[in-house]
Amino acid sequence: MVQDREVLAGLMDRNERGTNEIYFDNSATTRPYKEVCDVVAETMYGEYGNASSLHRRGLCAERILQGARETVAGALSARADEITFTSGGTESANLAILGVTAAVRGRHVITTPIEHPCVRNPFLQLEKNGYEVTWLRVDENGFVDLGHLERALREDTALVSVMHVNNEVGSIAPLEEISRLVRQRSPRAVLMADAVQSFGKLPLRADWCDVLTVSAHKIHGPKGIGALYLKKGTRIRPTLFGGGQENNLRPGTENIPAIAGFAEAVRLTFAGREEKMRHAAAVKDHLAEGIVKTIPDTVINNQAFEKSAPSILNVSFLGVRSETLLHFLEERGIFVSSGSACSSNKPELSHVLLAMGCEKNRIDSAIRFSFCAKNTLEEADRCLAVLREVVPQIRETVRYRGQR
Repeated sequence: MVQDREVLAGLMDRNERGTNEIYFDNSATTRPYKEVCDVVAETMYGEYGNASSLHRRGLCAERILQGARETVAGALSARADEITFTSGGTESANLAILGVTAAVRGRHVITTPIEHPCVRNPFLQLEKNGYEVTWLRVDENGFVDLGHLERALREDTALVSVMHVNNEVGSIAPLEEISRLVRQRSPRAVLMADAVQSFGKLPLRADWCDVLTVSAHKIHGPKGIGALYLKKGTRIRPTLFGGGQENNLRPGTENIPAIAGFAEAVRLTFAGREEKMRHAAAVKDHLAEGIVKTIPDTVINNQAFEKSAPSILNVSFLGVRSETLLHFLEERGIFVSSGSACSSNKPELSHVLLAMGCEKNRIDSAIRFSFCAKNTLEEADRCLAVLREVVPQIRETVRYRGQR
């Protein structure tokens, strides 16, 4: 244990001094703000009471809990009593999908084939349980076919779930337009959006939907904490049972330190949000332009930048397996990912790129770069220089092995 603490202390010291590492994997997770780490530590040590206790320590914890609820609600233009804290985006999505379909009438549900696994897999489970699932078509850039949605909506549609920003290619779903369609054609249906990749990055209002899911660690907050927005009056059944905490939807002692850190991350992220995202977009555009202009046989997987998230760039380096390039970059201190971090360690082809109609060689060579406001143009230039060096090397090695 002493040795573990020494290793951890060394890592923290190195992080404080700074390194030459380039972190372009912000869609997987973000580095917490220093202020968030301080709030979590101070709350854990100094405000350790249980928010359900009636004594002073419990009341202090309850005040922190309520203040954080108001902060998250304010960021979504929602009411505080419409926010339920969870362990993250996955739990929020599962609770919403399984809880809503258990509570409302109708055995028809609608979603897209490019959802994050935390949404896609519950829908696959519903399908196994006898629900009729309509999987909406998407185009070559990952945008939902709204005509297909309009035709798919029915009187017995119980739930429609569309992610706001796709985590692999950054396509943005027009939630306001989708909301109008659902309200007009299936007024009893519940509309849900996975907003994990858009919260704190794009304009987002809770009243566009009935249900929204968000996560703290995507906005420089702690891991293991997220929230579910549930519009007042939306019917839902709990999937866990216990002491009745969190609106009787998410029982268990609240994680007050993480919740306090989540609120701090919200405050810091939303301060100057638009300028931060303009900066992230500039880094994305700079890197994309450099790749296309200077590295042959590359394809941007979602070329509609004006309708896409400023934080996500997905590129196929044809002839180079993504895992190989990922590790070459890592050896040079550059961190990226191949598709979704939640499934990138599995051999299956990206279901997102498959749904977009990409061929296997393009999917096999796809790399996701994802940015935050702390990334710089200089980092993009350094990354580009490394790519220009290693991509031809890898291709030449592959050609040489193929000739043997």
